[in-house]
Amino acid sequence: MTSTLARPGGDTATEPGKHQPLTRLGPGRTLAELVLGIVAAVVLSLVLQFGANRLRIDPGTYVPDALVNLAVAAILVLLFGALVYPRAARWPLWVRLGGSWAALTALSTLLLAIPLQGTRFFLGGSSVDNTFRLQYMERLTTSAGLPDVNYHGLAAYYPGGWFWLGGRFANLLGLEGWAAYKPYSITWAAVSGVVAFVLWSLVVRRRMALLASVATVLAGFVAVAPEEPYAWPTTAWLAPIMLLAWRVLRFRGRVPAWTLVLIGVYLGFSAVTYTLHVAFGVAAVVLLALITLVLAIRAGEPAGPVLRRLLLRLVVIGAVTAALALITWGPFILAGGLGKPNVAAHFLPEISAYFPMPFTSVNAFGVLCLAGLVWLLLRARRDPVAFVLLVLAALVYAWFALSNLALLVRTTLLSFRFIVTVDVVLAVAGVFALAELVRALPKLTGRARPVRTVAFVLAVLGAVSVSQTIVSSSLKDVVDTAESDYYPDGWNANFEHDPKQDGYWTPQLVSTIAQLTGRPPTGNIVLSAHDRLLSFEPYWGFQQTTPHYANPLGAYAQRNDEIRSWATARGSADLLARLRANPHEAPNVFVLRRGNDGKLLAPITSDTFPRAVPLRVDEVGFAPELFASPEFQRRDVGPFTVIVNTSASPIS
Repeated sequence: MTSTLARPGGDTATEPGKHQPLTRLGPGRTLAELVLGIVAAVVLSLVLQFGANRLRIDPGTYVPDALVNLAVAAILVLLFGALVYPRAARWPLWVRLGGSWAALTALSTLLLAIPLQGTRFFLGGSSVDNTFRLQYMERLTTSAGLPDVNYHGLAAYYPGGWFWLGGRFANLLGLEGWAAYKPYSITWAAVSGVVAFVLWSLVVRRRMALLASVATVLAGFVAVAPEEPYAWPTTAWLAPIMLLAWRVLRFRGRVPAWTLVLIGVYLGFSAVTYTLHVAFGVAAVVLLALITLVLAIRAGEPAGPVLRRLLLRLVVIGAVTAALALITWGPFILAGGLGKPNVAAHFLPEISAYFPMPFTSVNAFGVLCLAGLVWLLLRARRDPVAFVLLVLAALVYAWFALSNLALLVRTTLLSFRFIVTVDVVLAVAGVFALAELVRALPKLTGRARPVRTVAFVLAVLGAVSVSQTIVSSSLKDVVDTAESDYYPDGWNANFEHDPKQDGYWTPQLVSTIAQLTGRPPTGNIVLSAHDRLLSFEPYWGFQQTTPHYANPLGAYAQRNDEIRSWATARGSADLLARLRANPHEAPNVFVLRRGNDGKLLAPITSDTFPRAVPLRVDEVGFAPELFASPEFQRRDVGPFTVIVNTSASPIS
């Protein structure tokens, strides 16, 4: 019995393995395009970033907006023009591939590099979650291993694969971690689009692969996905990988091993960069396998052979995934971290309480998503692309439902992280819907050229409209935050510097710690009331800034109790004794804030989930007399006081 699969965009094609190969590219071609595409994206992105940084436009004007809108419009006109130009299909392959890579790289890079040309920071500056991200970059810029981001001597908890590569990037360019974060993040955004194009080329025709990749980039930017740059790649690559998985699982013949390895590499890469995505990816693969089993049984195939075939393929995928995951998770598991309590999922922002519905937006992007939703519902039974995208969209909504149910046991599944996933899925589906419509219209009207012209104009206008929404709305707040932030190695000359802002004092704090300790930054364990200090120097922290990013092996709550205990010491001798007897490596540097009552204050942060801001910050006050011993050296820096315990043993 021969089944049929609808070719993306409408007409049907025989099932893979009957009269066509499982993938449109072979293993050698796929590997070559991945390597060459990534190299091209990295080089071109860095060149474009260098050029954008030389614009030197003062913030507070709309000049960057105008320039980026012009650049993106030009890219889209050239790209869509090549797609509708009949003779473009006859251009040499290297011209078509190179042009596609260049367009996708320029699109992703310029949407970020031009708005951010007035700052050395990436989206969001050094605030909120970027405090942690910059700290991780600093840590892995000074270490070739995978240590914990904050606690000395512990196996890493948060997957460090992306940050480890970022450390090597910073070393190569001779930059500090915080300074490398912006160019590294923009470069990854460029790479993500190019790799998505190669992966889509495995399962659909080149033109559709390019359109799907453009839709992926624009949808990701609408949802501000690049703000979390280590999570964006696995989101951008999810749909084509799952379509490949669907073809592989349904294939009745011998499956090329490299396809299983590729799926496993994607899931393994997710495991070493963003844990939530490997969980979602594994769930998607298992769901597709279950659907395959049900369909095979309904078609009259014996359940036993089908189940064995599926299990064998899942085992291979799982083995590759596990082997890669152990790179970052192995040391943590061996240290006994799996059974430790943590509050990483204790976050319920407003957007997580509502199901995402991008198709209700009254703009070009909303229309695209609505078209995609209609196409998925109408074509899922005949078109494998529509079916897989519908499964992914349904899985996102199921994840939201389960996350809301998890509130009954006082946790979540961080469902808001998948808003960008459903945006991408529906936007890509919208592109396939419109492409099918454009192919159908000439048959109805009998006139192909006017249809192509109208399609070209509408595609350009729609895409430019989406890109302008990105510039004027989606990225505006996080760009403004980046522009108004302080640099740790010199002031941002475009802004008035306020000594009341903590960032103003960062350079002085760093130099004071160096003078009083005589140690390199990695030789100090710091308890700091300035939450961003560890984002700019690779000090070890006695306590993580927030419990949600804290390593479960670090005993966060116990450390809070220890800080409170030190503040109740009866004098300098008692404090020194408590520091020496502490079960964890005690700080040799205290950066405390001077309070109005004369006490020196250290913040203690606690989880208050399910509040919208799930943090409570309490101030623990140290009497200045506790640091009266000659073993403590003290110096005031602005609103802070730096205290160094000179008797503390060097950290091993």
